[in-house]
Amino acid sequence: MNRRHFLKSQLAAGAGLPLLSALPHLLGHEQTPVAPKRNIKLGFDNFSIRALKWKAPQLLRYASEMEVDAILFSDLDVYENHSSAYLRDIRKMGGDLGIEIQAGTGGISPVSTTYDNKHGNGEEHLALAIRVAKEVGSNVVRCYMGRSQDRETEGGLPALMSDTLRILKAVRSQAIDAGVKIAVENHAGDVQAWQLVALIEEAGPDFVGATLDSGNATWTFEDPLINLEVLGKYALSTGIRDSMIWNTSEGPRVQWTAVGEGLTDWQTYMDVYETLCPDTPVQLEIISGFSRLYPTSQSGFWETYTDIRAREYKTWADMAERGYALPPFQPSEGEDREAATQAYQKAELERSIRYCKDVLGLGLK
Repeated sequence: MNRRHFLKSQLAAGAGLPLLSALPHLLGHEQTPVAPKRNIKLGFDNFSIRALKWKAPQLLRYASEMEVDAILFSDLDVYENHSSAYLRDIRKMGGDLGIEIQAGTGGISPVSTTYDNKHGNGEEHLALAIRVAKEVGSNVVRCYMGRSQDRETEGGLPALMSDTLRILKAVRSQAIDAGVKIAVENHAGDVQAWQLVALIEEAGPDFVGATLDSGNATWTFEDPLINLEVLGKYALSTGIRDSMIWNTSEGPRVQWTAVGEGLTDWQTYMDVYETLCPDTPVQLEIISGFSRLYPTSQSGFWETYTDIRAREYKTWADMAERGYALPPFQPSEGEDREAATQAYQKAELERSIRYCKDVLGLGLK
């Protein structure tokens, strides 16, 4: 089967794919006050505190202060430059502080509406990210395909997946020579976990895996636990946060939250995580304070979501039945918005770190 027909068949026949064994959903399970220690590294994605506009050295010092084990530099702009000398200094700093560095970038396919060509075409962009990863001592490069809006473009998801596959295969030898694997993220409502698995298997799991994002799962009608069940064994990096989903007269809303403040059953989630990907750091990517509406009863809404599988949607809809509305983030009257946003993002991340350490037993330090 050629590439085009493979991807097309995966997208069209999603509802008929074999399902993995269901895992228990124990939402509402009371958390243990003192958590047993899990042997899983804990870190964070610099995007969690993006409003601070810190560069790599300051982020590493902050990671050390927070006593985490890892950090994901998920964009290329976090570095002051891309010279080998500078990047090796970042690598040494991370080593001295005992912080594992994972490297990353954004969208790699020019087919996507997210693409920024400042690093050249897709192949040039990904090749740069691979070099940066090697220099800073990362064995992975996080990247993504696109976002939900790409479903509405000419060719839709099949075109986006096909172009991403082309770019991945074009840099295969560079990635293998560098000892770097490419970790493609389920991003901003683009694909469900099973679709990303199809891409990884077609590209080659020897050099391509996943950045598993629990929050983005809920933007694609997935319960994070099912997303983990399907994608976990491919996970090389992560973007972990919680989600609240609730029904409104216009349709369901999704709002991401700090870990422990949404609907995800984290004890069960981490039990499964320990089984499927225990060596992959839990990188917190906390993006809170706003909700996204899904007008599911609106005429034409489902035309761009014909690939959504029934099992994933049912568990997502069940979550919405249990959820409740959250207020959006809003600075106090007269408060400087930039300063308030910085403080808010920092507080959300630090609260999540404490929860992961104290309640879930994550982190080696």
